[in-house]
Amino acid sequence: MTKPARATNSGKFNDPDITADGAPRAQVALTTLETLWFATGTLCNLACSHCYIESSPTNDRLAYLSLAEVSGYLDEIAACGLPTREIGLTGGEPFMNPDILPILQTCLKRGFSVLLLSNAMRPMQRPRVQEGLLALQKEYPGQLTIRVSLDHYAQDRHERERGADSWSPAIAGLQWLSQNGFRIAVAGRSRWEEGDADMRAGFARLFAETGIRIDAADPAALVLFPEMDETAEVPEITTACWDILDKKPETMMCATSRMVVKDKGADSPHVVACTLLPYDRRFAMGNTLAQAGRPIKLNHPHCAKFCVLGGASCSA
Repeated sequence: MTKPARATNSGKFNDPDITADGAPRAQVALTTLETLWFATGTLCNLACSHCYIESSPTNDRLAYLSLAEVSGYLDEIAACGLPTREIGLTGGEPFMNPDILPILQTCLKRGFSVLLLSNAMRPMQRPRVQEGLLALQKEYPGQLTIRVSLDHYAQDRHERERGADSWSPAIAGLQWLSQNGFRIAVAGRSRWEEGDADMRAGFARLFAETGIRIDAADPAALVLFPEMDETAEVPEITTACWDILDKKPETMMCATSRMVVKDKGADSPHVVACTLLPYDRRFAMGNTLAQAGRPIKLNHPHCAKFCVLGGASCSA
């Protein structure tokens, strides 16, 4: 008789305070809210194979945020005197949100640096959107960074993740941004069997060949994210791990950032602990930033794989 396979991470990430082997679970306190993310909606023009938020042309599980809803949180930052310096905009594809240009303008006008994550394809390339971006670039030079997802420097590997005919439009979008003087970055993935140096060398060749102004050696300009696979076996992070791994909790993403999401059908948005966990109700923190200050217990595989062990952050 065949023995059933053990479920991945069986028994792990259940108790918020104790790991599966009985050790105290690590947690991260909010030191200061440096970055506030807005999930602009889960609808996207692509349906990528490994999208952590499951964005697609049909997934509207997270509704579009409106200008008024975003402005309400910016008002709270001002009213509470929070030291927030950066606003992050993610999706889905943010350029599908009908309020994206007014949202950008409002964030920039209030003096924030803005990081917008995009695939740089058709939604961004519509004439009305490009005209609006050019106007914002002129009015607020240097405040806006657009980070474009390009999973690999080779077309076949990028399209293995994002689908056929997704390469050329993304390259064209990056070239347009580069030619028009925007601050740009690229987000790749480290899922391929290549080392960091080889990946950066490959992207450097691509950027040189296509005239895209990005320094592939700069880890802020070419970000290579660790893979987030919830089916992979991942160790839990205990309080002892900070010393063992020579890591500090205050360097984790959730020590300095939160994200605003709006569930489909909800009356109002709410705040979650992390850009990677928009759906897990254990990480929902209330409707206001004032309610979102409690420590985060690292009770999810992403906490271990992406943040602690991977050393990654979604911020600029």
